[in-house]
Amino acid sequence: MSHQPTAVQKFVDTSARLLIIGRKPLGFLFLLITIMLGFSALQTRFDPGFNKLIPLKHDYMQAFLEHSSEFTGANRVMVSLEWTGEGDIYNPVFFDKLREATDAVFFTPGINRPSVRSLFTPEVRYIEVTEYGFTGGVVIPSRFTANDEGLAQVRSNVYKSGQIGNLVSNDLKSAMVQAELLEMDPETGEKTDYAAVARHLEKIRTELSDENININIIGFSKVMGDVMDGLMTVMIFFAVAFAVTFILLWLYSRSLKLTVLSIVVALLPVIWLLGILPQIGYGIDPMSVLVPFLIFSIGVSHAVQMTNAWKLDVLAGMSAIEAAESAIRKLAIPGTVALLANALGFMVIMVIDIPMVHELGVTACLGVALMIITNKMFMPIILSMLKLEKMALKGGDDSDKKHPLWWSISSLAEPRPALFSLGVMLLLLAVGTWQSRSLLTGDIGTGVPELRADSRYNQDNDKIINDYSIGMDVLSVYVETNRESEACLDWQVMNAVDRFDFHMRGVPGVQSVSTVAGMAKLYVSGNNEGNPLWRTLQRSTMALRSGSQAANPELGLNNELCKTINMMVYLDNHQNDTLKHVIGEMQSFIDAQTVEGVEFRLAGGNAGVAAATNEAVETAEVQMIGSIFGAITLLCWMTFRSWRGVLCVVVPLMLVTILCNALMARLGIGLKVATLPVIALGVGVGVDYGIYIYEQMQHSLKRGVDLRTSFYEAMRQRGTAAVFTAVTMTIGVGTWAFSALKFQADMGILLAFMFMVNVLGAIFLLPALACWLNVKPSNIKANDADSMAEPAPATSVDTPKRTNVKARQEAVATSD
Repeated sequence: MSHQPTAVQKFVDTSARLLIIGRKPLGFLFLLITIMLGFSALQTRFDPGFNKLIPLKHDYMQAFLEHSSEFTGANRVMVSLEWTGEGDIYNPVFFDKLREATDAVFFTPGINRPSVRSLFTPEVRYIEVTEYGFTGGVVIPSRFTANDEGLAQVRSNVYKSGQIGNLVSNDLKSAMVQAELLEMDPETGEKTDYAAVARHLEKIRTELSDENININIIGFSKVMGDVMDGLMTVMIFFAVAFAVTFILLWLYSRSLKLTVLSIVVALLPVIWLLGILPQIGYGIDPMSVLVPFLIFSIGVSHAVQMTNAWKLDVLAGMSAIEAAESAIRKLAIPGTVALLANALGFMVIMVIDIPMVHELGVTACLGVALMIITNKMFMPIILSMLKLEKMALKGGDDSDKKHPLWWSISSLAEPRPALFSLGVMLLLLAVGTWQSRSLLTGDIGTGVPELRADSRYNQDNDKIINDYSIGMDVLSVYVETNRESEACLDWQVMNAVDRFDFHMRGVPGVQSVSTVAGMAKLYVSGNNEGNPLWRTLQRSTMALRSGSQAANPELGLNNELCKTINMMVYLDNHQNDTLKHVIGEMQSFIDAQTVEGVEFRLAGGNAGVAAATNEAVETAEVQMIGSIFGAITLLCWMTFRSWRGVLCVVVPLMLVTILCNALMARLGIGLKVATLPVIALGVGVGVDYGIYIYEQMQHSLKRGVDLRTSFYEAMRQRGTAAVFTAVTMTIGVGTWAFSALKFQADMGILLAFMFMVNVLGAIFLLPALACWLNVKPSNIKANDADSMAEPAPATSVDTPKRTNVKARQEAVATSD
């Protein structure tokens, strides 16, 4: 009994026939494209950028970018010199080193030179009140000599400058050079080369460190430098994954030719992708460098399915050309749908409003699109010209014998075993849901989560946080005024700033606060013999002038006429709970203030960036999950035309997603920009198994075969390949867990978990769902079903007729 092919199947059949007929010119064309793009791939470069990591459309970032040209932003560099010898920093050796460090930071590529601050820069000043009035000057005079008298004077000036805890550590054992990095290098006019900046900073460390001087360096540019250095080890993990994949492929196929072909075809979309990126003006961001390795893993998965289908047909008696055409017909629809699901997994992460994530999505979608060409077109062309080795031909087609493992597992398609499988699923669902409630958003712990806790950078970060009253976790609030005269001489404005200063100092999680009002009160107190009772703001313009030195724009707390005032709140850390609590306190204060013509705007600094990013991730999570499952549901419906089939494929994916969230909570991995895409990628890649298996089941069900036998046949033909690819991909990305880069290790663990558990869900849960959803074979008489077979592929002008298995094997063996 035959079925009329659909329009899609007719298109696939025609395309397969035309592809095989024109295989030689098309093969030459694909080879030429590979050579051209291979040369272009040599031009691919790393393209990091600070602004690429922030949600530019967020309200916080609008304020941050608007004022970043005037005030210190989040892209800072801090170089701290620690004196490890006897005494404190006030000695000639240390000050010589500090001067050299200041000059070296000043000439760092891409540095905003006016922003460089240390005890040696002229904008760092002190003010004191004497019997002759106000006096002051730079902390280190231009004619400074590092003798006892000069050092004593500098010590006194530092105390008067208020820089202890800022440029000088609280224990007087360290001093710091601070600077701001620009996105565009002012000297070259091109984007700042973060690798060059990191190398320059490391050169400072190497040249100035000795037995008495220890140097700590932190900043976004140094993070990127350490990440790029760590990525050099990625090639080692790629080589390991490549070797493991090669060995497993050979053990699986017993054919060196098929093994090499699968590896090469899996590499082709990576080569093509890297060749296209320079042509469209893209580079590889260090945070998305793992995408090519994911593309390779997905390519191996689909290559194995194609070679497996071709080999089974060859063992069944087809010629290489017939088998290649048949493989296209069998796998074109499920393979393309699966790859489209992969592409959707990458595409939906672009709902996260962060440029780097957009680039990652575009890059990955392009790679998957190229895979459709390399896997569904180029690979069958090569297969049509291939001959299997004698070893690969041994055993022939064992379709008459029951595969013991798959036949045992196929019992899950019967009611009682299916009920047990569904019970286990509900138990895992309950445990996973309960555990995933502990999942946190954002970074967990101190330092940068991209690097391990014992990395040099995070050790430097901990040292600076402990020694100074400031750190990298600063949250800026901008006060915008519309006063015609200087706003810092307006009591209402200064009182609002002062009340904010006082309010935030008592908030848990706040380390210190720096505002122009707080500095002005210190100057007023100093003008009155240091009496703390005078540490207050006067209500008249004339009285406020006594503390007006605090409003010097060079101090970085306000601009000219105080049109904008920068209030800096230093935090203990940048974890999401801390950020939410502190910003909540800020917002409650802002909502309660009623000063006319004064607007408080959140938020700048790296903590402001982190808060905006966390909010963007939380918003995108629901949208992303809804989008990926909605799109996959639509694709499955278009493929299977059955709501039961859709549920059989989608429900296991939902369970694995919940379990992945639970695993992240258990391992202390936060939901952030680096990990949120893993869920979408895992779902997009994991759906391959369900699509391949259920699509093959449908063929048998349409012939009237019962559900258990249909599932068994699907597993026999595609299940082994699915398990093999899942194991291969799991091992490949699982090696990332040993990486020095924490974000790569986290991604490796999560992807390995999702790859393996997804295939287990497709094997153990899909048949149980099909059973209890009452998926039944088509209403075909038994005698018709037994006599029915899949129609043989149409022969082309150069396609020989089918022969029996033994004759085909003997012919191939003789030719070899």
